[in-house]
Amino acid sequence: MTQHIPTRQLRFFLTAPSPCPYLPGREERKVFAHLPMLEGPAVHDALTQGGFRRSQNIAYRPACEGCVSCLSARLPVRDYQLSRSERRILARHEDLTRHIVEAEATREQFDLLRRYLHSRHSGGGMADMTWSDFVAMVEDTAVRTYLVEYRTPSHDGGPGLLVACALVDRLSDGLSLVYSFFEPSAARLSPGSFMILDHLIQAKALGLPHVYLGYWVRGSRKMDYKARFSPLEVLDPNGWRLLSARDRAPLTDQAP
Repeated sequence: MTQHIPTRQLRFFLTAPSPCPYLPGREERKVFAHLPMLEGPAVHDALTQGGFRRSQNIAYRPACEGCVSCLSARLPVRDYQLSRSERRILARHEDLTRHIVEAEATREQFDLLRRYLHSRHSGGGMADMTWSDFVAMVEDTAVRTYLVEYRTPSHDGGPGLLVACALVDRLSDGLSLVYSFFEPSAARLSPGSFMILDHLIQAKALGLPHVYLGYWVRGSRKMDYKARFSPLEVLDPNGWRLLSARDRAPLTDQAP
């Protein structure tokens, strides 16, 4: 006789209002649920396709009153054609080697993250991240998670210098970039865009149809870079759709 194992029903919670980190003068709220350890990958797949993001063992999505500016964004792998500028970005990083490693935090990764946060997000919510916080971010997961390290060529038999790193979730329909960081001195080479493009290449090699980029927030300078990738799909109440030229235009340029 086959034994039926009951599935624990997800319980969703709503955070209290807090200042929005993307749009001045607004407040944000999030709905969230704890991912189950037993069925974490399947639940995470379904929630991501429905607009949720993962932080450790919590899946969340915006639930702001009177605002729907945050839209889940993903790249459609099959239809994506690299632009000339994107090919240049890939060429600028062609000397780097890609290393896919287990989701286990190292001091080398943490030191790189600290330099990145100090240089680019010194006033952000992660600025005071401790070693314990970083370990939890990387290792506290109930889903298929790994790290991608990008290193310079080695000249002494060692692993090469770590210059960029991405925390990635493997989904049934794509790769989800949870968080990425890089050496601040290399910012002019666009390493952030490079990591997105490299995951597009990885997803294509794996036969996966999407690369999930988190949220695109129209009107937020912090999130403007995501709209530079085209085609880009976003999730609205009617489902996933292509981001249009009108969506990408600055708000001040929009007709009433």
